[in-house]
Amino acid sequence: MEPTQDFTSFLLGRPVIVKLNSGVDYRGILACLDGYMNIALEQTEEYVNGQLKHKYGDTFIRGNNVLYISTAKGA
Repeated sequence: MEPTQDFTSFLLGRPVIVKLNSGVDYRGILACLDGYMNIALEQTEEYVNGQLKHKYGDTFIRGNNVLYISTAKGA
């Protein structure tokens, strides 16, 4: 298994932060991630300039919009 597969497998089912090219952050539980960086999150929160703007259930994010994905602090 490649190191990136190990990392993404580790993240599944855990809280993550997804930063978009636009600067918006989405925080939620990683449900699915594919080779194109398309991401499905559960219990999603949208943050703009560090402020909570919306809460969603399930969210799909197209990979071409993703700047990075990281573990949430305290996860």
